[in-house]
Amino acid sequence: MKLSSLTTQGIAILSAAAIFGAPSLMGKLSGSSVNGATKAGSVSGPETWRIGEPIRYENMTIFPLISKSEADTSGFETLDEGLASGEVLVSEHGSEYLRRARDGSAVSSPVYNSGASVNQLVLINRGKKPLLLLAGEVVAGGNQDRIVAKDRIVSPGAEPLPLDVFCVEHGRWTGESAKFGAAKMMVHPSVREKAAIEADQAQVWNAVNRGTTQSQAAQAYDATVLPQVAVGGTAGGVVDARPAAGGGSSSGVAAAVPPPTITAGRINSAIATAAPTQSYRKIYQSAQIAQPVEEFVNEMNRRFARATEGLKGEGVIGAIVAYGGEVAWTDAFASPALFRQYWSKLLRSYVIEALARPQTKEQASLDDARAFLTRTKGHEREESDPGVYVWKERTEGQYSEIELESLAPETLTLHWMKVLRTN
Repeated sequence: MKLSSLTTQGIAILSAAAIFGAPSLMGKLSGSSVNGATKAGSVSGPETWRIGEPIRYENMTIFPLISKSEADTSGFETLDEGLASGEVLVSEHGSEYLRRARDGSAVSSPVYNSGASVNQLVLINRGKKPLLLLAGEVVAGGNQDRIVAKDRIVSPGAEPLPLDVFCVEHGRWTGESAKFGAAKMMVHPSVREKAAIEADQAQVWNAVNRGTTQSQAAQAYDATVLPQVAVGGTAGGVVDARPAAGGGSSSGVAAAVPPPTITAGRINSAIATAAPTQSYRKIYQSAQIAQPVEEFVNEMNRRFARATEGLKGEGVIGAIVAYGGEVAWTDAFASPALFRQYWSKLLRSYVIEALARPQTKEQASLDDARAFLTRTKGHEREESDPGVYVWKERTEGQYSEIELESLAPETLTLHWMKVLRTN
């Protein structure tokens, strides 16, 4: 089944799938709803999600997204589930896969199109459920590790699918097997943006090796100028002499800005000692990087669980993420159950990004989060697999928004993402 594409200009999408309930003003998290209530029976989405109180740690703030959604997403399978069960197969082009004959026996069948390709794999959904894929999910193995290029849904029993991917292991093109397994990992926002939004392999590799692509000019300033004006007696701190956000002047008070924990130097060290093929998975699971990441994840996860417990008639369906005073990313799902399936690897990805950015203590506010959740109204692109899903991307200035809507068994916005592009 071929994908159809449609591009339109200046369309304001005012609503998502009719799956999210009206916002609540009750619960343990007082928070805020966006743009007021929605009439019963109308479609809803970001306009009706409730934003919980900020959860802060170090330079990162998470605002939980809360909904009364009762959507049943149990009929969908995630990539990690499918690969673990064997119901989903991912392989290089030119390999073979096992199909089930009528008598139940396994029969080897060749995958069409010989010759492996860096930016395309073959995926087969042998299960009984539609498969949900999110841009940035890592698959490990084959000739080199890859990440999914774009959100999509794959019907059960469909023909072998040419799956668009990006390489995240620049130094390898060999493997004992053409098959891939679940890495149970999502690349962090700087890398994910370059895949999902920019769709540029060179920028993906650059982001893997840099850590973050946020404010590259500012990072160059940090690396060259700021160390020369280090604050006497402040361990690891430098004077933040840059203009304040928004182009205004700084307060005039010298503020110590600790450098990032995950620097290009630390990444290069991890490559030299643990990831000679420049594998994203091995770099960011190396001892040099994994230890501070896990400590940060554990603390933020503890605070998140404590802040979101006790919700009645509501559930957490997503998160808005800010680094310092900059709101940068949102992931939201059709149900609390689906959010929980992705939360562990999403949180780890958000933390890696936090540790790769300067450890500023500036904080984003609830108003900042509310403004970020407003839908973009600029250029729109649309792709679809008729009867299966619709994928939409909207771009306005530095903001990009992606919405994945399933069409069967019912119309449902499975995933909604908004990004402040880093450059």
